[in-house]
Amino acid sequence: MIEFFTISNNSTAEIVEKKSRFIANIYPISNIEEAEKIIKEIKKKYYDAKHHCIAYRIFKDNRIIERSSDDGEPSGTAGAPMLSILQGKKLCNILVVVTRYFGGILLGTGGLVRVYSEAENKAIQNSRLIKKVEGVEFQIEIEYSNLESFKHYCKINNIKIFDIKYYENVELKVEMDNTIKNSFIKDIDEQKLKIINIVETCQKIVEMVEKN
Repeated sequence: MIEFFTISNNSTAEIVEKKSRFIANIYPISNIEEAEKIIKEIKKKYYDAKHHCIAYRIFKDNRIIERSSDDGEPSGTAGAPMLSILQGKKLCNILVVVTRYFGGILLGTGGLVRVYSEAENKAIQNSRLIKKVEGVEFQIEIEYSNLESFKHYCKINNIKIFDIKYYENVELKVEMDNTIKNSFIKDIDEQKLKIINIVETCQKIVEMVEKN
């Protein structure tokens, strides 16, 4: 079963260690091109910094793409530990860039690993995590008179409604994690939900909403 976490928003954190500034920025991303564009923007923003160490993980086509860079720091002291944190927290579709302004005092390999990791963890703590799981999407046609009750059903069962179109009847799409699918189909079969037509359109990765 595919399961990972991502973030909903950009986040930043800064720490100072022996006069060196470490600025961590994290971003939700969906592809390599987006990651590379953000990295260029960070380097331009902090053009006078000595290092811009990176790590990212992207889930795409049922595989995970990973990359890390020490950007001039001693090998294995920045990018690799940063990537290890993403792996350990099962974080995907996320880019981390930690920028360092060198303060003139060497921190040693152990010190660098610790501080880069601390800056990254602090930025992650400042963001909102979202759980992603395997799910399914349906295309649905429903009468106007049944729309509000259907919306209420979806709300209490953590089913996302989107792409609503108003024609002779209402056409819309829903997505849900696979743990909900069977009960949803059962309720339709038992006429608890008044649906004119339903088509399963695709399997996809969806946000898993925790029940209140």
